[in-house]
Amino acid sequence: MTTASPSTRRLALLLAGLSMFGPFSIDTIFPAFPLLARELAVDEVAVQQTISVYLLFYGLMSLAHGPLSDAWGRKRVILGGLVLFAAASVGCALSTHLGTLLVFRALQGVSAGVGMIVGRAVIRDLYHGPDAQRLMSQVSMIFGIAPAIAPIIGGWILLGGGDWPLIFWFLVVFSLLLVATTARWLPETHPPAARTALSPRGLLRDYLRIGFNPRFLRLALAGSINFGGIFLYISSAPVFVMQHLRLGEGGFAWLFIPTIGGMTTGAFLSGRMAGRTPPVRQISIGFACCALSAVLNIAYAASVAQLQLPWAVLPIFLGGLGMALIFPVLALAVLDMYPQQRGLASSLQAFVQLMISTVVAGVVSPLLSGKPLHLALGMAGFMLLGFAFWYWEHRRERHLAGPHMHI
Repeated sequence: MTTASPSTRRLALLLAGLSMFGPFSIDTIFPAFPLLARELAVDEVAVQQTISVYLLFYGLMSLAHGPLSDAWGRKRVILGGLVLFAAASVGCALSTHLGTLLVFRALQGVSAGVGMIVGRAVIRDLYHGPDAQRLMSQVSMIFGIAPAIAPIIGGWILLGGGDWPLIFWFLVVFSLLLVATTARWLPETHPPAARTALSPRGLLRDYLRIGFNPRFLRLALAGSINFGGIFLYISSAPVFVMQHLRLGEGGFAWLFIPTIGGMTTGAFLSGRMAGRTPPVRQISIGFACCALSAVLNIAYAASVAQLQLPWAVLPIFLGGLGMALIFPVLALAVLDMYPQQRGLASSLQAFVQLMISTVVAGVVSPLLSGKPLHLALGMAGFMLLGFAFWYWEHRRERHLAGPHMHI
């Protein structure tokens, strides 16, 4: 441990909060899509680009957050990102044209990833082995609340008579609250003696070295593509909730609570399994849950003419549970590959995940969201491909290290 840390519980709450403002930026505006389309005089497909643009810049800037924190310290970079996010949210709230809104959504994306990416490096700075997995799981469990409550909050704002800019003013208040708590409670876990100089040429060289490392790619793609199956439903929420489930602006809880409930349950179980269950076995259990989720989802979507609650969302609960068992182990495995450059490794891992999420939101969701069966098949395809990358890595490591290897 590099420095004295606050209580683990308080640190978990703070890091979860820092991770939450990214998902809040995506999900809080879902209930406002029809209103945005009417007031900005565009169709809802164009409004969906507020998600794609956000994710694109989120992913591109994710390449910088980690190296900046390696060079300047974790806390300084997090605080800078939070201030920029608050300013961008003000710009979104004041926008009167779609083009202006997209510019400020891009600025939100530039800053929103700092909490999640640098936060992972903070965890690995402070803790090792099962302790790191436990804290990562605690953060994931609390963080999982964000996508569940964000669209509910957005729906309440609209149902309470508010207009869509109030959603962005809510994000301003939330980010300023995080500025205050981060300044007071977050320790600097990366002291000057451990920092690396920021050299564009050296940074590019390191990105290429790590980004084209076959083991890094297999681990990063296994987790990121698997998450794409869940994110397909998250990014398709307006269509899935309002058209397929025939619910109104206040009905997003029927999708997000089961989805995030599964992720939270899986994160809790991951924390309990840390140090007790071998990582390979935990990942195998997670992918088994994902496989069962995909089969049940396809079977139900193919057998009914109209989706009914709760059956339409129970398979998604199970998929979220499996994903949350898998992700902490794979994320820590990536960070452990580069102990001197955890920020950079975390950035590249996040970049892979976010680029996949951008494609899901901007391309796959519009193509598949029209029919429930297409969504179910899409989720299954992502989970199967994620498993294929992990199985490839598992077989290779078992061949090199023998039957007692651990990721």
